[in-house]
Amino acid sequence: MSELRLGFAEEYGTTLGLYLKGADDEALARARELGEQALADGGNLVRLAALHFDQVGAHSASHEANATTFERARDFFGAAVGAFDAELSELRKTNAAMKQSTTQLDQLVTQGVERYRAMFDDNPMPMWIYDRETLGFVVVNEAAIRHYGYTRDEFAAMTLVDIRPAEDVPALRDNVARASRFDEGRIWRHRKKDGTIINVEIRAHQFEVGKRPVRLVLANDVTERVRAEEALRKTEEQLRHAQKMEAVGRLAGGVAHDFNNLLSVILSCSETMRGDLKPVEPMREEVDQIHRAAGRAADLTRQLLAFSRQQVLAPKILDLNEVLVGMDKMFQRIIGVDVQLVLLCGSGLGRVRADPGSIEQVIMNLVLNARDAMPTGGKLTMETANVMIDEASARDHLGTRPGPHVMLAVTDTGIGMDRATQARIFEPFFTTKETGKGTGLGLATVFGIVQQSGGSIWVYSEPGKGTSFKVYFPHAEGDMQEPRAVARPVSLRGSETVLLVEDDEQVRTVARAILRRNGYKVLDASNGGEAMLLCESHARPIHLLISDVVMPHMSGPELARRLAQVRPDMKVLCMSGYTDDSIVRHGVMDSDIAYLQKPITPETLTRKVREVLDGNRQGSR
Repeated sequence: MSELRLGFAEEYGTTLGLYLKGADDEALARARELGEQALADGGNLVRLAALHFDQVGAHSASHEANATTFERARDFFGAAVGAFDAELSELRKTNAAMKQSTTQLDQLVTQGVERYRAMFDDNPMPMWIYDRETLGFVVVNEAAIRHYGYTRDEFAAMTLVDIRPAEDVPALRDNVARASRFDEGRIWRHRKKDGTIINVEIRAHQFEVGKRPVRLVLANDVTERVRAEEALRKTEEQLRHAQKMEAVGRLAGGVAHDFNNLLSVILSCSETMRGDLKPVEPMREEVDQIHRAAGRAADLTRQLLAFSRQQVLAPKILDLNEVLVGMDKMFQRIIGVDVQLVLLCGSGLGRVRADPGSIEQVIMNLVLNARDAMPTGGKLTMETANVMIDEASARDHLGTRPGPHVMLAVTDTGIGMDRATQARIFEPFFTTKETGKGTGLGLATVFGIVQQSGGSIWVYSEPGKGTSFKVYFPHAEGDMQEPRAVARPVSLRGSETVLLVEDDEQVRTVARAILRRNGYKVLDASNGGEAMLLCESHARPIHLLISDVVMPHMSGPELARRLAQVRPDMKVLCMSGYTDDSIVRHGVMDSDIAYLQKPITPETLTRKVREVLDGNRQGSR
């Protein structure tokens, strides 16, 4: 184009110079004007210049001297017009193509905008854009409106602060101030229009619209996931606690067995010595001290067995209301005059299956614990009621089964406990009392008895607001059993023959001495094999087999079954320092075998022997 315009301007000027020699002033002025415009543009003016030369040629036809010049100028301008027309046609085609491309681009842009708008508006998760400076909502999608309960207009007048609990607002502002370009996976608490608090996982991206700093947020409601994770965490914590308690219980059970054997020797020997010494003799006081100390040790051993859920129980159908009423006078003596006692016995209370003595021990320990929590007095409430434990409550308390239960609640208005203390109150030897004021086995014993009875115990407490222990026993069907009167032996002495089988030499020696001192003929063996040989070699009747339950190679119940084939009239008494789990596994509780729990004393052993020989097997199991 530039070469064409340059050639046109040069040719036009030359022709114009020749023409000006014979042109009049009007033609000269018009030619100069067209020349200047032609030199300035050169587009459509080429046609005007060609037409002008036609006019000038017609006007100055008499100037024959210029005829050749005009012809040459006319030819040049004709060619120029053709070239410009061709180029203009190409420009028009190019312009049309550019318009078409622009239209297609506009369509693509429109489609992209619609696509991204659909991704925002139709996203199933709540999304919004907010102003990073004011925290105000700029735009929200339909899912946000639907999930949070606010209208679009309400959102437009709100800020992020309005959907956060008040206590979370400082953390919100701090997070906005320190936010990076991308923020993924952090969980916050949001408040819906109806006040419901939900847990939301936030993913955010910040950018600018014009010069306005904003953030695009995608909110995923993870309330159920958080609740499930919390339930799992709580279950794992309860499981770890249960495993710890189980491990401690196993240790306690093993220790109790060894201690029961040792205490059998100490108690039996000290009791025998007491019987041989007169009250005025110098050694009597020392022997009494030994006997009392051994007795306390035996009590601790029983508490350890109770905690480990391995003591021997004799469950019966009970009415907890009757148990509480029967203990009422004892409560009054224990708690003192500065504590108000309130009994709320539920009507139509269901029955439970539990060991009466153990239940009384549970109640007594809880009452003593409540009394100690109210040093300046207060109110002690004991309540019973029928309750239905649902699936959710059972899941929240490991080991609890859903279904009908009978509740026993013991509530005080004392000093209360913090969460850290509540987490350990059932551990053996844990106590908040001063040194020497408690063994730390009271609540551990309660826990073990309740668990062994198939129940569960829950605690609710806050510092300064008192404590409530709620014990739940499964509802049991059946009629209450009247306690059977047991005829006490007139004499603990006898003349029958006893086969004594005990693998612990000291215990065997002590038991043999006790029996012989009371007139019995004793054959003793250290294991089942020796016992079978003695039984075969002894020609006269053997009236009673006394055997330890757990022994090497052959258990006591197994020995009794073998000997019953050759001596069917021989009665059996098993004794053990092991725990309930051991004697159950060896079949003692499910068989017609009398049982005596160690530690033994001369009085407990001779009384039990006499009861079994006289036919009252269940007397003091």
